[in-house]
Amino acid sequence: MHPMKTFHCTHCQNLVFFENVRCLNCQHELAYLPDQLLMAALDLSDDGSRHHGDRAYKLCANNTRHQICNWALPLEDPEALCRSCRLTHVIPDLSEPGNEEAWRRLEIAKRRLLYTILTLGLPLSGKTASNPTGVEFEFLKDSAAPNGDWSRVLTGHDNGLITINIAEADDVHREQQRTRQHEPYRTLLGHFRHEIGHYYWDRLVLDRPRQHEFRQLFGDESSDYQAALDRHYRDGPPANWENDFISAYASTHPWEDWAESWAHVLHMIDALETAESVGVSIKPSRPDEPALVIAAATFEAGLAGFDAMIRAWLPLTYALNNFTRGLGLADGYPFVLSERVVGKLRFVYDTIQQHLIQPCQASVAGGLR
Repeated sequence: MHPMKTFHCTHCQNLVFFENVRCLNCQHELAYLPDQLLMAALDLSDDGSRHHGDRAYKLCANNTRHQICNWALPLEDPEALCRSCRLTHVIPDLSEPGNEEAWRRLEIAKRRLLYTILTLGLPLSGKTASNPTGVEFEFLKDSAAPNGDWSRVLTGHDNGLITINIAEADDVHREQQRTRQHEPYRTLLGHFRHEIGHYYWDRLVLDRPRQHEFRQLFGDESSDYQAALDRHYRDGPPANWENDFISAYASTHPWEDWAESWAHVLHMIDALETAESVGVSIKPSRPDEPALVIAAATFEAGLAGFDAMIRAWLPLTYALNNFTRGLGLADGYPFVLSERVVGKLRFVYDTIQQHLIQPCQASVAGGLR
């Protein structure tokens, strides 16, 4: 697995960010190469193609047309859009003011999500008529219906189709919703992680051996979903929900409990990989205070890796909250991990690991690779 958020220009080794399109030190054009999981400096050839080493690339069409994307794809690929952008089937109307900036923010969050999905080795393909189990994204906006009613877009997932209301890309709107919904943590990237969690429940849990264990931990997902939503928005979460759920919304229904837990595991993996990649450690002056040393192999250690994640996560979030409070900000990590919540996070982590292990075992047994 490759650490997130710490990249270097492959030409001059200057530090760069995941969203950069040019190295500010050597001025080389930068692009993320998903086939190599690498942020790379590209050399421009006379024929207009870009090269990294002996491989030829072309920029995503959303870069050349709209300056929205910084991913590239192999020159021989017949597609014009990169692996990330081709999953977006509906974009906002760019003739409306503000929509292009909203689209930009949505795609940035989606690329960060897909980076994690690709490095974890999870199945990821586009939804088409010949591949109905794929995934696709639609970025839509509330609008006035012909009868004068207001047509609202609900962020959600439906059989591989992930819809995001583009209002979530607006910081003011999102803060208003965060306050209205009593959510201490609401981010655009968090929406993507949550919604794709529903997709992977269908892919990794539904009608599989793990579904029985899922029901023991999360409850019976066949219970009436709409009734559960109505109850949540009418009555709010149950008393002392923190003992059993990672968030108040997770208490709504087993599907939402899974999606919130899934999003949290991706949140942990990303943050801890970042901490490991930049060499974060915590060495307090007193032995009874939280200490942190993150081993490079933490996230490649199979099921034992989850225990290492939890041991690293608690001191990291303790330090994070101390930093944000010292800056006069709300807690950067406003969550409490009860024993039952940790069990659910472990189940999600275990589900990902089992997916990675099983294809390898099938390859050996059946000679598929």
